[in-house]
Amino acid sequence: MGSDSRFDAFRALAERRGRPGVGLLESLSEAAKAGQGPAEVWAPEVAERFGLPAAAGLGPASFYADLAAPHGRRHVRVCTAAACFAARAGRHLSEVEGVLGVRADQIDADGEVSLQSVRCLGYCYTGPACLDGDTPCTGPTLADQLSGNAEPQAPPIPAVDATGAPVLLAGVVEGSDAWQVWPGVVRTRTPERVLAEVSASGLRGRGGAGFPVAAKWAAAGGSPDTVVVANGDEGDPGSYADRLLMEADPERVLEGLALACFACGSRRGVVLVRSEYPRALARMRVAVERARADGHLGRRIHGTDVDLNVEVVAGSGSYVAGEETALVAGLEGGRGCARPRPPYPTRRGLWDVPTVVNNVETLAALPWIIAHGGDAYAARGTPSETGTKLVCLSERFARPGCYEVELGMPVLRIVAELGGGLREGSELTVVQVGGPLGGFLAADQLDVPLSEAGLAGRGAALGHAGLVAFDQHVEPEQVLRHLWEFAAAESCGACSPCRVGSGRGLEIVRSGAPPGEEYARLLRVMGEASLCAFGRRVPAAVRSLARAYGGRPVGWDR
Repeated sequence: MGSDSRFDAFRALAERRGRPGVGLLESLSEAAKAGQGPAEVWAPEVAERFGLPAAAGLGPASFYADLAAPHGRRHVRVCTAAACFAARAGRHLSEVEGVLGVRADQIDADGEVSLQSVRCLGYCYTGPACLDGDTPCTGPTLADQLSGNAEPQAPPIPAVDATGAPVLLAGVVEGSDAWQVWPGVVRTRTPERVLAEVSASGLRGRGGAGFPVAAKWAAAGGSPDTVVVANGDEGDPGSYADRLLMEADPERVLEGLALACFACGSRRGVVLVRSEYPRALARMRVAVERARADGHLGRRIHGTDVDLNVEVVAGSGSYVAGEETALVAGLEGGRGCARPRPPYPTRRGLWDVPTVVNNVETLAALPWIIAHGGDAYAARGTPSETGTKLVCLSERFARPGCYEVELGMPVLRIVAELGGGLREGSELTVVQVGGPLGGFLAADQLDVPLSEAGLAGRGAALGHAGLVAFDQHVEPEQVLRHLWEFAAAESCGACSPCRVGSGRGLEIVRSGAPPGEEYARLLRVMGEASLCAFGRRVPAAVRSLARAYGGRPVGWDR
């Protein structure tokens, strides 16, 4: 049987039960938040309401962090990701546990308070951070805020354009209104013309893979059944660009999604927002309702024969679920595990229809490209990697925030000039770029272009382009252990090389023993045989970390 004919028992059964999909996960989420005990108690009942077997409820309920975590009447999510870890060398976690009286990923004896450790809340510029319910608390007084001895603090994201003519931050820093391009496009242009402009622009996906956007659209074949997904499941710790766009300029994201749907011939769009971004979720939903009221979405848009419906859905807490095949599985109500490719989602995606998944930042660039032309966009950045990019600087920098820069700008200039170096009392040792699987650069190796090609030459990757600074207060062994903890916690488990390898890698590092042949073999197998980029990138990140620290821990760069 060919790969395009793979049988999926859950999908086949869900098809017969009316494709519950997102509805199943929403109901599971409501049951989890009700605090009725472990998933074995409530998940089978939820599945039964949809006419599905118990396994259909227990599968996602035991997979997604938000569903598997115990929930008390007060539920606190504490960030343990890279930027918050770097801010205090991880000490904030024990402080939070102390003031709440409960250990991470546990619930207290009377079910009053629960604490869930998560990997990134999008407050990397002001960490460490927590969400107390949906109320953010950030900064060095985090424990006092949670205990009630200080008011909750969550400053807005500092946003700066460093290009002179912003593409992505036009609405945020200049107040430029969205929905200026869409009415004219839908009335006077063709999908082919929009596709041609985006092709001329050279725009590549900003979610990490860097695939040419126009080529992905073309691969969907122009079917009216195509679904276009705005991927707001920004899971790379250190990046909060998507959160900024969805909170501060959601209309521009929606206009970009509408343009993508138009170019693909699609009548349906989906915006997926990670659950760790409750404010972004709310603002995207308001923006969709406003767009419908203004005639930008719905039936016969602006007097044409174009129909477009957009819905906003919440994620359930999983890093790998942002990978496009895992994202599709989640939208169908299943576990967010990566699927083998081919078939690619553009051929067989959500419920077997062509599905295009574009990152939020990618979509936000489209209104500018259509308004100014693909050639104008291609003139920016580098010849091979065109345009601009949002770069996020973490809390250790003197001027943390989200900066729009042209691709190709030296990382050293971003760190030293835009970020102002590190805050007083901190000495830069290494910079993590592009998330935990992107890679690490030593403080004296930053004179490299911010581009996929430039960073690849140093063993790193562009990813979401979040820059997390580590200073002298964090030891190399701590960073290495933190990297493996992330890998072990966030592996979806769909393939043995990543599932077994990430767990065993963490065991070896925790043991403190010097690396041997097993460790070298483990890295080799993960890098070559993992199903998706998550497992394949872990070894590269581990090796780049050891190189950035000059071989410390000794031998770990094997």
